[in-house]
Amino acid sequence: QVQLVESGGGLVQAGGSLRLSCAASGSIFSIDAMGWFRQAPGKQRELVATMTSGGSTNYADSVKGRFAISRDNAEMTVYLQMNSLKPEDTAAYYCNVGALTVSRRWVDVWGKGTLVTVSS
Repeated sequence: QVQLVESGGGLVQAGGSLRLSCAASGSIFSIDAMGWFRQAPGKQRELVATMTSGGSTNYADSVKGRFAISRDNAEMTVYLQMNSLKPEDTAAYYCNVGALTVSRRWVDVWGKGTLVTVSS
């Protein structure tokens, strides 16, 4: 079993910053990609940013230059630094991890989500 615990969401004014964290735990042999997705009310879940185990990153066009993803492989934690936040960034943010368990089973795991609200 692999569990993800997210933290760092909250209410912030437009132009402000937040840092999200997501820590993985459980029967993990190795972790491949770690990333963040978001879902605004009435909209589909969309990719925000991902990072492979090798450090390659991918960002949604809407967050490029404002958000930065990073990871601490030793702590099995992924971070999302969000700067210059806009009201349209308001959403539930979900952590996603692709991992190989100790029993050599590949799992794709989602966190429960953390809410980010940006006021204008």
